[in-house]
Formats: sequence, structure tokens, C-alpha cells
Amino acid sequence: MGKNTKHLYGEYCHTLDEKNRLFIPAKLRKAFKKGEKLVLSRGLDGCLFLFPQGEWQNLEDKAKSLPITARDARSFTRHLFSGASLCIVDTQGRIPFPPSLKEYAGINKEVVIIGVSNRIEVWAKQKWENYFKNTEDKVDDIAAKLEEFRI
Repeated sequence: MGKNTKHLYGEYCHTLDEKNRLFIPAKLRKAFKKGEKLVLSRGLDGCLFLFPQGEWQNLEDKAKSLPITARDARSFTRHLFSGASLCIVDTQGRIPFPPSLKEYAGINKEVVIIGVSNRIEVWAKQKWENYFKNTEDKVDDIAAKLEEFRI
């Protein structure tokens, strides 16, 4: 991991406030510099990704190297970048939550926020519980398949 890599871990349950703002747990906020910009975007598996701007830039640089002639590359970059929203954590530890991203993730009020090393994922609570339940028994098999990546 590089010198600027964030270390984001843990699972936290929260609710959106009445103004559709998302509270970022203090343990996760410690990884950010004061006033650091974050990027909230569509993620995978029905969740949202929240990246510190430096990590987002790393992802963007990799995406720029994908061939524009490859259909899957175009689809992936459109999915990820078209709904991206730049945001700053306010003094209360909240970020604004765009309606389009709220709708994409199926979030009403309750969310689960998880730290995933260099990013945060935001899930509708029920969707996260279903995902976790469905993958919990498969983790050993998944880990075996990842052996080729030297994990």
C-alpha cells in the first residue's frame, strides 16, 4: 500500500437525517484530512462507493488507461463516473446524499457503512444483510479462487 493509502475498516449502522445527509462515523473520518474532498459514486453489488479524493484519482487514472474501444470498459466507466458526486464532510461529520444515488442503492433511511481498506461502501441496511447472508457460507471458496492474486 502506498504512503497516501487510507485505512478504512469496520461496519456501522446509521440513518440518513431529515435533509438526506449521511453521517460518516468518527472512526472512518479519522482517515481523512480536515476539509478533504470525497467522491460518492455508484458502486457494485448495489451499494455506493465513497472514496477519498486521492483514492478516487488513482481509480480514475486506471480507468483512463482502459481502451475506449472495449465495450465492457466503456460500460464500467459510465456506470462509475456518470453518477459521481464530489462532497466535503461538514463540521457535524455529514455529507449530502444525492437523490439519484439514494435511489440507485435502494436506500430509504437505514444504511450500513463499511470500511473496505481504501474506500467506504454505503448499503441499504436490508440489502447489506441479504448480501452478507448469501456470501457468508461462500467466503472459503471465494478466498481459494483469489489465490491467483496472491492474497
